[in-house]
Amino acid sequence: MAERSTAAVDVADTSGDQPLSAVKKAATDGTETDDKGGTHSKSQRAESGSPARDAQPLELHSGHKLARRYRLEECVTRLEGFSSWRAVDEKLRRAVGVHLLPADHPRARPVLAAARSSALLGDPRFVQVLDAVEENDLVYVVHEWLPDATELTPVLSSGPLEPHEAYQLVSQVSQAMAAAHREGLAHLRLNPGSVLRTVTGQYRIRGLAVMAALRGISSDNPQRTDTEAIGALLYAALTQRWPYEGNAHGLPGLPKGVGLIAPDQVRAGVHRGLSELAMRALGSDKAQEAPCTTPEELAKAVSAMPRIRPPEPDFTTPPPYPRVGAAARPGSPAQPVPPPPPAPLEGRTGRALKWSVSALLIAALGLGSWQIADALLKDGEKDTPRSQSAEDDASQKIVARPLKITGASEFVLDGPHHHADKVDRTYDKNNETYWNSASFNEGPPTTPFRQGVGIVYDLGSPQKVNGATVHLRYGGDRTELSLYAVDSLSPSRLPGQAMAKLSTQSKTAKLSPEKPAQTRYVLLWITAMPYSEFDGKTFSQAGYKQAISEVEFTG
Repeated sequence: MAERSTAAVDVADTSGDQPLSAVKKAATDGTETDDKGGTHSKSQRAESGSPARDAQPLELHSGHKLARRYRLEECVTRLEGFSSWRAVDEKLRRAVGVHLLPADHPRARPVLAAARSSALLGDPRFVQVLDAVEENDLVYVVHEWLPDATELTPVLSSGPLEPHEAYQLVSQVSQAMAAAHREGLAHLRLNPGSVLRTVTGQYRIRGLAVMAALRGISSDNPQRTDTEAIGALLYAALTQRWPYEGNAHGLPGLPKGVGLIAPDQVRAGVHRGLSELAMRALGSDKAQEAPCTTPEELAKAVSAMPRIRPPEPDFTTPPPYPRVGAAARPGSPAQPVPPPPPAPLEGRTGRALKWSVSALLIAALGLGSWQIADALLKDGEKDTPRSQSAEDDASQKIVARPLKITGASEFVLDGPHHHADKVDRTYDKNNETYWNSASFNEGPPTTPFRQGVGIVYDLGSPQKVNGATVHLRYGGDRTELSLYAVDSLSPSRLPGQAMAKLSTQSKTAKLSPEKPAQTRYVLLWITAMPYSEFDGKTFSQAGYKQAISEVEFTG
């Protein structure tokens, strides 16, 4: 079923159950075999004779309700004493996924702890855990169900990704996993079945911490394990091959005995920068630069790459319009268009009359043009002093020139920073990248959020600033902006007098100081933001928020 392939949690798939940085790997029957091709860290899972494998799955059926709310619809996995279901949340009338275990299952406690930790992360780049409950000798975990998303497995089976798509994949997944590891959460089972691509082109990761807990997987170095897993995803996206000898996830493995080959040597036309990035993430000694050992390092390496632009759309020539008199039956040849009827006044008399009319019209136009030109020349002689004065005034006007931004820093007066690592996206000349604020439950026109948030821009040297243009992502009621001249990238306070202020509902804000200010550092300060729904582009929740794509100063 299409729904199952796009939304069910892939806990039963053992075709690619090979820990990427492991000295052991699980065979397709779930037992472990020695793997001499392992890398630096260790990842272990439950032994085949463990109580978890001997436990009997729960005898539940379609139609069973949990907490008088979640109605089980279809069992998508039944393995090692637990089961996974597609269900319906009758209270909110939406599809959900449910993992079920007996309360005395040896993995029940780790699964509950992993689910609750994952739910606290609240990052929209991950499939969200909605509930984690122990009730009536059952432990169940409820998560989002995304029927409109597609697993990476069928995407890769249809062919390798083009460079821009592969760049987006490694960029989004590495940034998401870096955020998870900063909160102490690891995945340990990242593979094409646990990454989903939405209809908007965003990637979402399912099973954070929970999938490993269900399968009893652990790692001595979880950051390295997840980094190598991202490298394997990128390798598969570039080459349509799994970067190990065994076939996995519907992809052929590498030939036996040749070791890890760079993607651009496996397939012609692979982007060299992405090929090198995959080798660094996989920890290969064949990489030209140092390996990336954490998702954070990998995300920084991706950001340091030159941006890969999406391909230009293909424009096809539109079909010709059907000719008048063409046959009604499709596929039949077009009938020739009959010649137009002969024009009147044919013959010698008609031609003479036409030439006479044409000559009269040309003479009339010439006479009229001469009279108009003569009148304009006379008026011009009278107005010469005034025109010369206007030209002199125009020559004295100052022509605005763009000012170069050499650096920026996020500035807040209270509370934590919003997204300090994204401020450089506001002056990278790319309208598709954004710095975005946090999302607030309250905002204008009710109550303002905190005191505000802003970005301080460094112009490199003192400059005379006479204007700023700010390109915003969200319109609506309303965004309030101010410009301040400050003394450093990290001012200790907000100056008393603003250079310019503006309240707008537009997505383009132009701030013009009444008097240009001489300063090196300019603070763009935001004190009100409009309400906007969840945004997959900036991965921001619904609430009062704003995002900036580009800021331009003139002097």
